[in-house]
Amino acid sequence: MDRTQPLLPLRVGQPKRLTATYKRNGTVALLAALSVHKGEVTAKTVDKNNAQNFLIFLKELYRKYPRKQLHVIVDNLTVHKHKIIADWVESKKRITLHYTPTYSSWLNQIEIWFNILTKDVLKGGIWKSRKQLVDQLMEYVKTYNEQRGKPFKWTYTGELLTV
Repeated sequence: MDRTQPLLPLRVGQPKRLTATYKRNGTVALLAALSVHKGEVTAKTVDKNNAQNFLIFLKELYRKYPRKQLHVIVDNLTVHKHKIIADWVESKKRITLHYTPTYSSWLNQIEIWFNILTKDVLKGGIWKSRKQLVDQLMEYVKTYNEQRGKPFKWTYTGELLTV
């Protein structure tokens, strides 16, 4: 794929119209991690965003990147600071959690990716079932990794903005 060409949004055809008879068919939590050196997203859907599910996700990342030092940037959500998370991380030598300051989620590059996902897939989306939503999310991750996955390029030079 020629990366100099503008990338079109990765839409996997779903209706975009919300009617008066719209019925919510369930929700899903999406856990995701971005390998900043490759631009590859690892994602998993879960029923609930809780400490147990986050720990399972961390363990999957730990196994996915053997013999690599992992620095996982997370926000200050209580789930990320739960005792079972802290105890597990403390018992491992290859993983460190870093917490972003309050109101600084933009420092975490996965948040940039979540914004892309929201614009490409979620905004205005209607799904007939929870399974359809999960399938579309995971297909989007797969397609994103295959077609668009590359490191984000930071453009801020450190100079003050002027008007």
